[in-house]
Amino acid sequence: MKSIGGRICLLALPLALAFGVAVLLAQNGDPAYKPKRINRAVELLADGQPIYYTGSHTGTPGGGGGPTASFEQGKKDAQTYADYISYDMEHAPYDIVGLTAYMKGLVAGGPTRSGHRTPAVIVNVPVNGTDEAAVHANAWMFQQVLAAGVHGIMLTHADTPGAIRAFIEAVRLPMHKEGVGPLLGEGRRGVHGNPTAAQIWGISVQEYEQKADPWPLNPNGELLLGVKEEDKYALANVGENLQIPGIGMAEWGPGDMAMSLGVPSGRGAVDDPRMRAARAKVLAACKANHIAFLNTMTATDVVDMIKEGVMVGPASEQTAEIGRKFTKRQMPW
Repeated sequence: MKSIGGRICLLALPLALAFGVAVLLAQNGDPAYKPKRINRAVELLADGQPIYYTGSHTGTPGGGGGPTASFEQGKKDAQTYADYISYDMEHAPYDIVGLTAYMKGLVAGGPTRSGHRTPAVIVNVPVNGTDEAAVHANAWMFQQVLAAGVHGIMLTHADTPGAIRAFIEAVRLPMHKEGVGPLLGEGRRGVHGNPTAAQIWGISVQEYEQKADPWPLNPNGELLLGVKEEDKYALANVGENLQIPGIGMAEWGPGDMAMSLGVPSGRGAVDDPRMRAARAKVLAACKANHIAFLNTMTATDVVDMIKEGVMVGPASEQTAEIGRKFTKRQMPW
């Protein structure tokens, strides 16, 4: 599949084209499959395949009262069914020592069932993108998380284009120039954590520096960056927010969105007209900018979600299996 302007173009194609290319493949994937990239989540999205995650808000590492993130937990999680692990530092403690031990455990417990060295790990960092100054002041957290060898970061409450721009710049090494222009300045990430991250990825420092860049902005990049458009402020700016180069996925954060819009919390909150309108606006902005849309998926609605355009979501093993069979995924677990 080709990209347009460094961004995934498959999301803009009709579903039949996006997923019809693999109709002859076995439902459980090709047992002879060999990984093409370090980041399994990026590899799948680049092939037009939805991805399913476990972790934050689903009871595993660092989130929602799940097991404490540690070396031993990493060894266990290396064989997860999920395409990536969402690691929570937004609501759980900011613990780089624990994250580093967890990443080393994933290496020790690997490779994954798909043949990747580790599952992809994407961290919710406790930096709210309320404005550019807030992100600049807390960019050191991105540096430390990336030095642990993770494969992506989610920016919470990504409210303004300036905040998102500062986020992308903080994550990038200045040697990478894709997308630098009116909407994006050069990268500001330093080099001193790169040797540790390279060890986790199983490559040289020089290779890491070439690959540690946001995809799909950089077609060869292995970092997946996401933004949470999860309040009324982000919603007002979402069209401009998602134009900033370097974003790979975005979500609408129904829990926080409901609170921001004054919608009573509870199971029926997503059916409130204000919430439906908010979700539709974020989804439309994702499609317009060829960014993967993140939304919860269940076994009963995963096929409909995929048809609608959802490309990322927290999902149980059963839900992921149904989705993978529907899209005739080639990559096995």
